[in-house]
Amino acid sequence: MVQPPTSFIISSTEAENLANSKNLTLPQLLPSLLKSAQLLARPLISNFSVGAVGLSSDGRVFFGANVEFENLPLHHTIHAEQFLITNIAAHGGGPKVMNIAVSAAPCGHCRQFLQELRGVDDIKIVITDQEQVYEPVYEAFSAILPYAFGPCDLLDHTHPLILEKCSNEISLKDEIFETIKGNEPDLGDGLRETIYKNEEFVGSEGFTAARGAHAPLKSSVVSDTEILSDGFSELTKDEGFAAARGPHAPVEMGVVIDASDLSNGYSELIDENEEILKREAFAAARGSHAPYSGCPSGVALMDCEGKVYKGSYMESAACNPNKNVHYCTTLGEVIDSYRHAVNI
Repeated sequence: MVQPPTSFIISSTEAENLANSKNLTLPQLLPSLLKSAQLLARPLISNFSVGAVGLSSDGRVFFGANVEFENLPLHHTIHAEQFLITNIAAHGGGPKVMNIAVSAAPCGHCRQFLQELRGVDDIKIVITDQEQVYEPVYEAFSAILPYAFGPCDLLDHTHPLILEKCSNEISLKDEIFETIKGNEPDLGDGLRETIYKNEEFVGSEGFTAARGAHAPLKSSVVSDTEILSDGFSELTKDEGFAAARGPHAPVEMGVVIDASDLSNGYSELIDENEEILKREAFAAARGSHAPYSGCPSGVALMDCEGKVYKGSYMESAACNPNKNVHYCTTLGEVIDSYRHAVNI
C-alpha cells in the first residue's frame, strides 16, 4: 500500500540511497514517488489529486501537490507544479531544476510559470499516473510549451530568475493609511459622496452579477431554494451572502472583527513579536521575483504557537499566472503542519 512521504523534501543522500535500493537512477526514481505525492494533495473542491516531484540541482528531491480552499473562488487554488517550485525556492534547492515528474498534464498557467526558471529548455519532464515506470520517457520542457514567451523576451539575460538569489532594494515607511469609513483618503470631484449615495445600488448589482456567475452553489450549502426557469436561485440578499460565506464563515455582513478580540492571547503574541514579523516579511519581499511590475512583496504570518511562516511574490513574463504572496506563505504553513503531524 502506498504511503505518503514523511516530508516534502528528501535529502540528496536519502534520495541516492532510495534510488540504489530500487536499482534506479534518480530520474527513474521520481515517477515512482508520484503516488505518494498525490497523497499530500488537499483537493477539497475537485476531489482530483495531483502530485509533482522534482530533482533540484543540489541533488535533493522535492514534492508538490495541489491545494484547494473550500468556500473560496477557484483562482485561489495552488497547483502541484506551483507548489513544487515554491517548495524548492523556499528551501534553497539550488538555481536549477533537473527533472520533473507529474501525475497529470500541467495546465497552461503552470507551463508558463515554469518558463520563469533558468535553463528551462534543459529541464526534462515526464507525465504519468502509473505507479511503476521503470523506463520513464522524459521530454524536453519545450515539448509541452512550444513557441514559448518568457523572461528572455523582456529581461536582460543576467537578471535573477525564480530560484536565483534576488535582493530587491526596499524600505519601510512610517505612514499608516487607515480606511475606516468616513476617514478614507479624499477623492476629488465628489466621487466619495457619489459612492455613499449609490452604495446600496452597487451592492444590489454586485449580487445580481454573483447570481449569474459560473460557480454552481453546492447543495450542502444552500437548501430549499426555488429554482427559476433561467437556472438562477430565488435568494434574498441576506440568504445570498450567507450562501457565499458558506457554513464555515459565520461572520455577519458589515461586521468587522477587531484583532484585539482574538481569544487565547493570540493578539498579544503578535503584538509582542511585531518586529520579528516585519523583519521576516521584508526578507521575503527582498527575495521576491517581481521584475516585470517592479512591485516586490512579502508576507509573514505567525500561528498560535509563535511559529512564523513567510512567502515571496513571484511573477511570470505573461503577467497572468503569478504566484500570490499569500499562497506562498500558506504553503510554508502546510509543509510545516504536515511535518509536525507526521512527527506526532
